[in-house]
Amino acid sequence: MRWLRILLSVLVWAAVAAAAPPEARQLFNGKDLSGWEQVGPGSFTVENGLLRSHGGMGLLWYTGEKFGNCIIRVVYRGSAPDTNSGVFIRIADRPKDEWFAVHHGYEVQILDHGADEWHSTGAIYSLSKASGKAAKAPGEFNTMEIRLEGQRTLVTLNGAKVNDFRGDQPVPPRKAWYEPERGPRPDAGYIGVQNHDEKSSVLFKEISILPLKK
Repeated sequence: MRWLRILLSVLVWAAVAAAAPPEARQLFNGKDLSGWEQVGPGSFTVENGLLRSHGGMGLLWYTGEKFGNCIIRVVYRGSAPDTNSGVFIRIADRPKDEWFAVHHGYEVQILDHGADEWHSTGAIYSLSKASGKAAKAPGEFNTMEIRLEGQRTLVTLNGAKVNDFRGDQPVPPRKAWYEPERGPRPDAGYIGVQNHDEKSSVLFKEISILPLKK
């Protein structure tokens, strides 16, 4: 009967392994900018294990691979209520400048005050308005999770849903030159974080990827 016990043990182990949730993969190592590349003005530096934005408008993007059908988890804090930044997703190709991501990806906005619901934290910038305000006070860390599932983009901030957008849904007409060009975005694309201007200093503590279970 020893072989039966061994077989049962193997089956139990396999069942546990299959049921175990996938683990998040950190894209920012807390030490340097390995795997990341800056385009456009400004820069990012690593300070005490945190990623800090300087100047702009520029983009720091992850060069290793495109991401789709996953959860992008970003933990960040702003220095003031009007701190301006964003998380770019679904970038169609390797960006040569900061504007490529604007027009060939989506920006999940970070801006708590001074903007309407189409341009405030959690909005898909000028395409899908944020449905609520869930940001913490300036100086406190926020956790943003962006779920990519096919053409669906679901955004939660500190556990509250603030956006649920599909790439094929109607969007408002483009109103200004700096707003993104309308049109489809890919299911999977490159991702990045924005450094927006001299006054906006953002600290990122975590940028990680959690694949969706198949």
